[in-house]
Amino acid sequence: MKDQAGRRRARRLAIGTAVVIALAGMNGPWLYRFGTERYHQYKINKPEYKAENGHWDIVEFPEEYRQDTIHAALLHTGKVLLVAGSGNNQDNFDQKKFDTRIWDPVKGTIKKIPTPADLFCTGHTQLANGNLLIAGGTKRYEKLKGDVTKAGGLMIVHNENPDKPITLPAGTKFSGKTNGKTFVSKDPVLVPRAKKVFDPDTGVFQRNDPGLGRIYVEAQSSGSKYETGTQDNYRIQGLTGVDARNTYGIAQKLALDKKDFQGIRDAYEFDPVAERYIKVDPMNEARWYPTLTTLSDGKVLSVSGLDDIGQLVPGKNEIFDPSTKKWSYTSKLRQFPTYPALFLMQNGKVFYSGSNAGYGPDDVGRKPGVWDVGTNKFTKLPGLSDPGLLETSGTVLLPPAQNEKFMVIGGGGVGESKLSSRKTRLIDLQAKNPRFVDGPELEKGTRYPQSSILPDDTVLVSGGSEDYRGRGDSNIHQARLYHPDSNSFTQVADPLVGRNYHSGSLLLPDGRVMFFGSDSLYADAANTKPGKFEQRIEMYTPPYLYRDSRPTLGGGPRTIARGASGTFTSRHASDIRKARLIRPSASTHVTDVDQRSIALDFKTSGNKVTVTVPKSRNLVQSGWYMLFVDDGRGTPSKAQWVKVP
Repeated sequence: MKDQAGRRRARRLAIGTAVVIALAGMNGPWLYRFGTERYHQYKINKPEYKAENGHWDIVEFPEEYRQDTIHAALLHTGKVLLVAGSGNNQDNFDQKKFDTRIWDPVKGTIKKIPTPADLFCTGHTQLANGNLLIAGGTKRYEKLKGDVTKAGGLMIVHNENPDKPITLPAGTKFSGKTNGKTFVSKDPVLVPRAKKVFDPDTGVFQRNDPGLGRIYVEAQSSGSKYETGTQDNYRIQGLTGVDARNTYGIAQKLALDKKDFQGIRDAYEFDPVAERYIKVDPMNEARWYPTLTTLSDGKVLSVSGLDDIGQLVPGKNEIFDPSTKKWSYTSKLRQFPTYPALFLMQNGKVFYSGSNAGYGPDDVGRKPGVWDVGTNKFTKLPGLSDPGLLETSGTVLLPPAQNEKFMVIGGGGVGESKLSSRKTRLIDLQAKNPRFVDGPELEKGTRYPQSSILPDDTVLVSGGSEDYRGRGDSNIHQARLYHPDSNSFTQVADPLVGRNYHSGSLLLPDGRVMFFGSDSLYADAANTKPGKFEQRIEMYTPPYLYRDSRPTLGGGPRTIARGASGTFTSRHASDIRKARLIRPSASTHVTDVDQRSIALDFKTSGNKVTVTVPKSRNLVQSGWYMLFVDDGRGTPSKAQWVKVP
């Protein structure tokens, strides 16, 4: 019996070997890939590999909780706000299906949050009270040239009456004086009164500068015969007397060209404790793709975006006052492309790196510089390499924030350009004459790079794509740690999921980094199959979390004023070498102007660690922070949440 069993096993082995040999002959590459993948999985899961390179893990929500996440923010509760709005999905928009989730990375719980408007492509920033300010979003999806049926475009309404403004309701008809064609407004418009211009030489008012209003108009019927090819003046039907003489429209060509997205004025605070949106006064301007930047007095600057007629907001920037919940215009105009990277400096001015996410003319507001918002003075900064490849680049304030050094990472050409940059550019804003210099190069030209500050003062740079929205299967499955002290990159484990347009990353209180989103235009290298939105979350665990132990931190105050100190307990106090306050991120479209890591003075005694918060309001903005301490090997503690009033 044993001999028979042995012969059967030998026969099965021989048959199996023959099948493998046959398969190898027919499909050798498949077996090679299978073997290579098995070895790769074995390699990346070895403890010594993780300790050197870190590790990536995919988090896939239950189907009913999945969404196309466009925005994410870390809340002071430790949970993550994931905002989709309509999620770049026209059907969702038409059905008013707007989504938000709250995810607890520790407990793994997910909660659906009622979403009051389409907060797709909104702006956001952390407020001093711990709420998240959210402003702008989507009023209309773009229409590509072949989908536009009614000729339309921008109408500039002029009011030459210096005595009063005039309001034109939605549905107002504009008739061309030369072309004879009639167009209808989609929304109401308030046109301010004209300004009288005084001539000091003659001592009299010589003329009136008309008040201007902007409105989107379209033809009453479909068809190319309603297009106009040149500028024309337009009479406004329904006006009589003085109003008819003083008020008129001027439009360039009104055509069947592509129509861009349109923004909304809506603004909300998201309350992390109540876990709900709270409506505040709307902005004065509608904005789609705006940047919100907190200023030194705690007020919030709202800049750029496409307005409610699909035009780049013409430099009308405004400020939100958290105490009154109201918005007011800045005194002067300054125009930027959409989602400009704007950072508060320690002198109270605003640094513009040149990074932006897209829309806007290629010759308007794209040069980097230092902006004094109060006086509107803008000082350009020289030395930037690849200056024409800043769209979809990332910018990060390198740790510690006191050094005021920034890195601009990658980027690409304006619009749907195939061009991308391998450059990183560095600038020291505390230098006597600041100028950009090149840092270490990336391996590939990179659009949409994600960058997250880590508590050991390194910066994780990951993902992106070589081409616009990952065209040509160009996602970059690479990650690097940038070391500011040596100005160098080190390679770490490769991410499992490609990330390009509509993606982002956040540092979590446990020291890991989460990645979300990605919206490839195509799903194949030949650019023939439509892309699918990436709904999976991916977590990167840095090498410092694969060491034998990490320092503890606890027992301290929840609030520490600027210039004041707080004492915490740690079993490893004698080994503490570094203390950092890290502002929680609010990330979208390669734009995260909130994150910064602030070095704290500290002293230890026994099992006590006492940290001191710097006095500068411009360095340490009011709000919640993660407090980390690092040991002698650079291993961070879990964060303690601390509020700076």
